[in-house]
Amino acid sequence: MTEAEEQPIESEAEGDDDTDLVAEVAAHDEALATEVGELAQRAERLETELETMEDRLDETTERLEHTRADFQNYKKRAKRRQEEIKERATEELIERLLDVRDNLSRALEEESGDVDSLREGVKLTRKQFDRVLDAENVERIEPEPGTEVDANRHEVMMRVESDEPADTVASLYRPGYQMAGKVLRPAQVTVSEGPDEEIGDDQTNEVGEGEETDESDGPADGMDE
Repeated sequence: MTEAEEQPIESEAEGDDDTDLVAEVAAHDEALATEVGELAQRAERLETELETMEDRLDETTERLEHTRADFQNYKKRAKRRQEEIKERATEELIERLLDVRDNLSRALEEESGDVDSLREGVKLTRKQFDRVLDAENVERIEPEPGTEVDANRHEVMMRVESDEPADTVASLYRPGYQMAGKVLRPAQVTVSEGPDEEIGDDQTNEVGEGEETDESDGPADGMDE
C-alpha cells in the first residue's frame, strides 16, 4: 500500500481517537466533553491552516529564487551593455582623432617651404582637435592673473614677484583640462608673492632731514644748560 493510501487511514484513526476521547470524557462530565470537542476541532483547523501556510511559504520561496536569478541576469546584461557603450564611445573618439592625425601628417609632408602656409595648416588642425574636445565636453582651465588659487584645479609651479596680489595666480604656465566638471589635468601656474614694496627717495630724504635737525638741536640744548 502506498503512502497516499495510508494517509487517509491515519487521519481517520486520529479522528476516531478524538471521538473516543470526547465520548470517554462525556461519561464523566458533559460540559468538559463539549469543551474538549471544540478544542479538538480548533486544533484540526489550525493544522489545516498550518499546512496552507507552509504551501504558500514554499511558493513564495520559489518565486524569490526566480526573482533573484532574474536580477542577477539583469545585472550581467546591464554590465555588458555598459561595456559595449564604453567601447563604442572610445571607437568613435579614436576615429575622430585619426582624422586629426592625418591632417598633421599631411602638414609634415608639405615640402613647399612656405612657413606661413605650414603654420596656417597646423592652426586649422588644432581647431579641428579642439572641436573633438568640445564634442566630448572637454574644457580648458586657464585662470587669469590675479585669480584665487584653487588647489583642486591649479598646480603651483613656483612663487614669483608680481604686481598681482599675494597668493593669487601670477601667470599661466600650462593650461589644464576638465571633462563634465571633473578635472583631467590641473592648470600649472605661478603664484604671486606680491609687489616689491620699497621706500621712495623722497621719503628717505625726509627721514634724513629729520635726523639732521634732531642732531643740530642737541648741542644747543646742552649750551642752554
